Amino acid sequence: MLCSICKEKPATVFLTDIKGDKMHKVDLCEDCAKNKGVNDSTFALADMLLGLGASQEIESASGGVDVKCPQCGFSQADFKKSGRLGCAACYQTFAEGLEGLLKSMHKGTRHSGKVPENLRQKRDYSEQLSQLQKKLAKAIETENFEAAAQLRDEIKQVNNRLASALVA
Repeated sequence: MLCSICKEKPATVFLTDIKGDKMHKVDLCEDCAKNKGVNDSTFALADMLLGLGASQEIESASGGVDVKCPQCGFSQADFKKSGRLGCAACYQTFAEGLEGLLKSMHKGTRHSGKVPENLRQKRDYSEQLSQLQKKLAKAIETENFEAAAQLRDEIKQVNNRLASALVA
């Protein structure tokens, strides 16, 4: 694959820019990448990815003081150069600045992950079963036996669905 700019040398740096629903790919050779500042030692990966001074976000949160991680010694300057943190303790050390940065990149600051479909289905059935049992107890307490009988039947159905999900 040739460089998108000079169209002479083979591309070794591949960049993808996504804005809205449009994706723009740029393939660069070593020289064109250097000319664009991609291989420059002051290049901040996080700044390029966000386009809004990600490393300054951390610096401004610390009030201009050069904070270092007590565990690995990683500093704000190191983050600015690499766009990465040094260890797990860095997340606590730079928490204040990272919160705003992560909010601008993602939906929130807490990772919820993905749940496999089968496990999610089991969890949903278990929650539904728990709610039905609470409603059943309340119906019995208030002596609403018609509703209790209906809830009992619903509980049997959910139990059967849960049992079949556990087998699968």
